[in-house]
Amino acid sequence: MSVATKSNWKSLQARETRLAWSLILPTAIIVFGLVIFPAVFSVWVSFHDIGLHNLNDVFNASFVGFDNYRKVFEDFAFKFQGTQSWGAAVTSVVYSFAATILTIVVGLIASLLLNRPFRGRGLARAIFLFPYVAPIVSVAFVWRWILDPRPSGVINDVLMRLGVIELPKAYLATRGLALLLVIIFEAWRYFPFAMLMILARLQAVDNTLYEAAEVDGASPWQKFWNITIPELRYVIGAIFLLRLMWTFNKFDDIFLLTGGGFGTKVLPVLTYEFSFRLFDFGRGAATAMILLAILVVFMAFYIGVVMRNVEEE
Repeated sequence: MSVATKSNWKSLQARETRLAWSLILPTAIIVFGLVIFPAVFSVWVSFHDIGLHNLNDVFNASFVGFDNYRKVFEDFAFKFQGTQSWGAAVTSVVYSFAATILTIVVGLIASLLLNRPFRGRGLARAIFLFPYVAPIVSVAFVWRWILDPRPSGVINDVLMRLGVIELPKAYLATRGLALLLVIIFEAWRYFPFAMLMILARLQAVDNTLYEAAEVDGASPWQKFWNITIPELRYVIGAIFLLRLMWTFNKFDDIFLLTGGGFGTKVLPVLTYEFSFRLFDFGRGAATAMILLAILVVFMAFYIGVVMRNVEEE
């Protein structure tokens, strides 16, 4: 090594560069191992025939092109078959949009209530956070107990005692009602997230705006529509995008409540069934890629059209 090379190696800039790489490298390895490689590998798997028969020799699996995608699109669980069966794709869209909108609406109402000063407001805020911080397994089984189809179920027991129904009903096993209940469950579980975000923005709104509107004779509804909503639009837009992405990828909520049956089968559940019940990992990966494509298309439209119009206003 020449003198010039040694001097460059020991220079302050070189040492800072080596320090930067040494600090970045552990994180880069983790991101590559846990994010980038699994994502690229899933794309690769979706184009190959991989199952239990060749799981010990995955990288020599036969290339099948778009055959896995064709099987997914032709599968009865994926396709739209009229009002009797929406299919996993349509159910995912309906479930995700409805649950996200309901989550934001409930979170907005809760934040407006908690933004007002009253005795015990801190305790009320802590109680409202319970659905979000409680373990999903525990709250899902509490809901299943409440909606239990046997006479001992909470809802059945109450309604039968009141004389509203004569026989117990299977709420989570009724097509249509089951999807509505999992949407309500999703909104109940995640509205605290929207509440916290909206409440933080509400507390930053200049109170003089409301005082000026009140002097001008504005009604509570006019103040809400012309001051509160414009001040919250960016926060609501961000919450909508985040919650939609998370809900679209949600697996555990529906799986624990209904197992994906009775009209509640969404794409994440279908991905699980293809991969770990049928052991067709290629078809499971193809389903996951279709889910990703739908989500990317929506995100591109939402960011490019909706958010741009909001910013221009």
